[in-house]
Amino acid sequence: MDTKGWVLRAVEKLRFASEKDIQRWLDEEGETLSREELKKALEFLLREQKLELKSDLYRIKNKEGGKDAFSKLFND
Repeated sequence: MDTKGWVLRAVEKLRFASEKDIQRWLDEEGETLSREELKKALEFLLREQKLELKSDLYRIKNKEGGKDAFSKLFND
């Protein structure tokens, strides 16, 4: 698995996580990343809109496509 995959998995498992929490989880799983590698992966995942950042905590971004489809289907 690549760096972004490991970071994404860490955030999925932790639900809400700071950089330190993610680093700690990765260390416990045996995947050592430098701070620079972690920052780059987090920035990339934010740009791809797979993660969102709120109050220094990362979490998986909710998909909103279902809500739009439901509104279009039942909107008169």
